[in-house]
Amino acid sequence: MRITVALGGNALLRRGEPPSAQNQRANVRKAAKALAELVAAGHQIVVTHGNGPQVGLLALQAAAGPADGAYPLDILDAESEGMIGYLIEQELAGLLPGRALATLLTLVEVDRSDPAFSRPTKPIGPLYDEATARRMEAERGWCVAPDGVGWRRVVASPMPVKIMEAATIAMLVEHDVTVICGGGGGIPVVERPDGSLQGVEAVIDKDFASDLLARGLGADMLLLLTDVDAVYDAFGTPDARAIRLGTPASLSPARFPAGSMRPKLSAALAFAEATGRPAAIGRLEDAPAIVAGTQGTRIEAR
Repeated sequence: MRITVALGGNALLRRGEPPSAQNQRANVRKAAKALAELVAAGHQIVVTHGNGPQVGLLALQAAAGPADGAYPLDILDAESEGMIGYLIEQELAGLLPGRALATLLTLVEVDRSDPAFSRPTKPIGPLYDEATARRMEAERGWCVAPDGVGWRRVVASPMPVKIMEAATIAMLVEHDVTVICGGGGGIPVVERPDGSLQGVEAVIDKDFASDLLARGLGADMLLLLTDVDAVYDAFGTPDARAIRLGTPASLSPARFPAGSMRPKLSAALAFAEATGRPAAIGRLEDAPAIVAGTQGTRIEAR
């Protein structure tokens, strides 16, 4: 099967884990092992990944330096895409000797009139307690919001409209290259009146970008990997129940948190409904079992 595999940013840097290069490399090593198992099973994979923790940290590092050293989010998106892609490609190369690999910086067009620009919802960077988050909001002009057990900075997350490198990615895939692309949802750009592209201050949700990419590539499955083993009703409560099979008729994304499971479920449902092919959500290390249908949450069109 041809599978678009989306690695969650929190699967690559665990919640509450120190954001060291060593920790990220260790997590990427685990991700690469799961990806290599899919390739060994005969699947053709295209890899995307999140960047929420990483791009937020890069923004903090830039803000701590000289005033003229601060960079807008589109450049930081590109920086994080290259950094994470490098780590994934390096680890995969060690597990898949002789396999052709490529990491591709990916520009993704968004609509400059998208209402998301006036309603920031995408969590980036580390977790804070509420008092610290409110102080950072006042000092830095951020928007902050609750995220699980803490608070995080939130930024605009417009919907992806067009993947600018789609033809290049398709060409590489047709030549059996394992492509790592669309990192962090891609680098958000809008079209100027003269047809040129301009970066914008946003972070695209990688699940929605992965759905768009998977459809364009004719993927047989969209696989969304994160740090929980399935989609749960009443997650985090004594009544939590894993959902093993869902359909557009039986699942409403509105039932789930906007900053975590909702975009994954929305993307999975959209892919299944548009293509008639399955999507699945689950834990990174369970990837082969999720594809086999014995773990995770499977989303089907019926």
